[in-house]
Amino acid sequence: VLTIDAPLQKILSEQLSELVDKTKKITGAAAIAMDPKTGEILSLVSSPSFDNNAITRGLTEEEYKLLTENTKKPLFNRGITGEYPSGSTIKPVIAAAALAEGIIKENTLINSVGGIKVGEWFFPDWKPGGHGATDVKKAISESVNTFFYTIGGGFEEFEGLGIDRLTQYFNLFGLGQKLGVDLANEADGFIPSKQWKESNKKERWYIGDTYHLSIGQGDILVTPLQVAAYTSTIANGGTLYRPFLARAFSAPDQKIIQENNPLIIRNDFINKKYLDIVKKGMREAVLTGSATSLSSLPVSAAAKTGTAQFGSNNETHAWFTAFAPYENPEIVITVVVEAGGEGHATALPVAKSGLEYWFTK
Repeated sequence: VLTIDAPLQKILSEQLSELVDKTKKITGAAAIAMDPKTGEILSLVSSPSFDNNAITRGLTEEEYKLLTENTKKPLFNRGITGEYPSGSTIKPVIAAAALAEGIIKENTLINSVGGIKVGEWFFPDWKPGGHGATDVKKAISESVNTFFYTIGGGFEEFEGLGIDRLTQYFNLFGLGQKLGVDLANEADGFIPSKQWKESNKKERWYIGDTYHLSIGQGDILVTPLQVAAYTSTIANGGTLYRPFLARAFSAPDQKIIQENNPLIIRNDFINKKYLDIVKKGMREAVLTGSATSLSSLPVSAAAKTGTAQFGSNNETHAWFTAFAPYENPEIVITVVVEAGGEGHATALPVAKSGLEYWFTK
């Protein structure tokens, strides 16, 4: 007996299939919907996909060849095995860490003038000229890089979290580890460290590495499942649940012989009041920031967009993660579109379709 909501699965599958099929540039996509109060997976979509029934009945040699030689890898479950730079979807986690560690308060202001310069290196905001005076809620809403460079790595007299505390909180929110979903081949993602860089790249760790990590770039890798899980943790006030798909097991006569109950991985590791501030920032993203198209939903939502660079050609994966209703969250939807451009343009509409179904049908 699955936790999957079949109509929601169908809607998200159709949305992602259309994206992947209509352009050669987009190599694949994934969407995950979760109940933030339990960890139940309401939808798990990887596109392109394949017909399970064909494998059950037995594939012909031609069918097998089409699946295994397809360059878009339909047999690869991107939702739990795909690993990507997180882009700005990581910023709510970093904001929560900075609040918890006393690096900032809710009303701390950092001035964004277009980026910061360290020696010969310049670390830019995405908005030319910057965003002006920025508190944590605005920083999340408008995805202000300068704010996160500063609270992550520090700048001039301002103390940042630093790589060790960033890593600590990434681990607490479920990154760099398997979450224990009841499917095979779950990836654990990757959090870079000073030791790893020295061993593998034969270079020391620079402040620029911390800055890149603070906006979800550089060598960090996350799975869509992990992003959905930490979004759920923020939404529910601080409990990280094990994601699961099997609600129960039944006998041939449909009698339930075993039920699965929600399993807490960890809780009480961060004060709810700090997560409430982060949630306000994600709400502002919908009211005035990068996710305003969700304002037309029949319920209040909160969200974070992400645009994650990869490779050497400045291509970007499109990310979007959201929860609703804002006051009492009952669903999280996370979407990644490989080489999809900007999160608000490509990934957001997919999540919006799922949310519209959930709250109207």
